[in-house]
Amino acid sequence: MGRRKLVAGNWKMHGTSADLAEVTAISIAAKSAGADVALCLPATLLERAVRAAPGFAIGGQDVHQAGSGAHTGCVSAAMLLDAKARLTIVGHSERREAQRETDSDVKAKAEAALAAGLDVILCVGESDAVREAGQAVAKVSAQLDASLPASIPAAEGFSVAYEPIWAIGTGKIPSMADIGEMHAALRDRLKAAYGSAGEGVRILYGGSVKPANAAEIFGVADVDGALVGGASLKASDFIPIVEAAA
Repeated sequence: MGRRKLVAGNWKMHGTSADLAEVTAISIAAKSAGADVALCLPATLLERAVRAAPGFAIGGQDVHQAGSGAHTGCVSAAMLLDAKARLTIVGHSERREAQRETDSDVKAKAEAALAAGLDVILCVGESDAVREAGQAVAKVSAQLDASLPASIPAAEGFSVAYEPIWAIGTGKIPSMADIGEMHAALRDRLKAAYGSAGEGVRILYGGSVKPANAAEIFGVADVDGALVGGASLKASDFIPIVEAAA
């Protein structure tokens, strides 16, 4: 099945109004990219980013599973939609670890976002210790199984991002063979969960994706794009990755 590549940037806790020019530059270049492109920004920038990049896909970095309530500091799916966001990340390793989010939390967040009409990028990944113990595929497959929403409205609105925790921001990446092995295993889990629709779900790779290694990564079977951290903050770094995907 031909799956159009998706390259999503995750700005994490970076970005103020001074950086909106980069959002605009990325959105302009993305119009002719030949791949789907999105930026997941801090909640404080969402509305301004939408105005700075008309028609471009802007997303959140997390969403709460509840529609509203006593959840200080959290953002609901309705709030993201009200800010004109189109998508959100859930289950990033930095939230799983620092905020102690469980697989069931991630599943609930994904289900809430999809039900509200947001696209979702669901993250999974293993630690260095798990990789060194030879348990990476088993660990990440089990994590995906426990985090997946019970159903998905449409395959094109739901993506999985495999991000080995030890590769995020370190400059290290798995071998292409290891990436291929993991993505093939995740594809099997998606088909087991969703049948033929699981073939249409995009599986992104994340973790030290840069212009210098993007083309090789995108050439691996079942790599349908990338979730990019630091290299998405500047158009000069991010657009070459988008071009490699296209």
